Amino acid sequence: MLSKKTFYISFLLSVSLLFSFSPVRIYPGNTIQKVVIDAGHGGKDPGTGNGREKRYALDIALKLGDKIKTNIKDVEVIYTRDSDVFIPLNERAAIANKNKADLFISIHCNAFSSSRASGTETYVMGLHKTEANLDLAKRENNVILLEDDYSKTYKGFNPNSPLAHIMLANYQNAFMNQSMDFAAKVEDQFVRHGQKSRGVKQAGFLVIWETTMPSVLIETGYLSNPSDAKKLSSESGRENIAKAIYSAFNSYKAEVERNQ
Repeated sequence: MLSKKTFYISFLLSVSLLFSFSPVRIYPGNTIQKVVIDAGHGGKDPGTGNGREKRYALDIALKLGDKIKTNIKDVEVIYTRDSDVFIPLNERAAIANKNKADLFISIHCNAFSSSRASGTETYVMGLHKTEANLDLAKRENNVILLEDDYSKTYKGFNPNSPLAHIMLANYQNAFMNQSMDFAAKVEDQFVRHGQKSRGVKQAGFLVIWETTMPSVLIETGYLSNPSDAKKLSSESGRENIAKAIYSAFNSYKAEVERNQ
């Protein structure tokens, strides 16, 4: 549990952080017209699994985008990357903000020290509920160390500091309900498509920190687990994952627009 002193420091830093950005808009819209699909890692950032993550994430992202473009004609699909290139984390969010996207989906693969860990997880911004969630956020956020002038770009953010991650967690509260709703649909569809779900979780990922719309980060399976790795390495396995996310997106869009 946080001490009083740490809590107050976190609160003050969070307030200053909120006022240091100028979001494109403050409240989520009532229609889903644009979706930004972010394939994690890329280029000089291989991700986990000796480069497998960046390849699998890109393939799933492109498959998902194709399904949306083919079946839902009124939605514009925008990719943060559609090839093996390195895109800084803040630029991924900037792409979504600049295009005034209605939803941001970041796709990744997971890994753990034990090969027994398996299954999918969908993250939204929030306080870290477990040490494992915090460790994962740190690992994903360490990508910024590959960027030039990362300390200036991220206003002194230290990816190894638990307090810094707590600051990030407060930034996206305006979009928490929508993010949680979409995340729950993703995990439900994973189960329906034969995947093992580890549920919806909260952590502080820089890639969704600065987005000004509902945003999720999807861990599609553990490359450190033989069964998950086999699924992710196969064309049919990645196709099945893309189908599950597409089904969740289709359901989420219908619900948002039905309730407007």
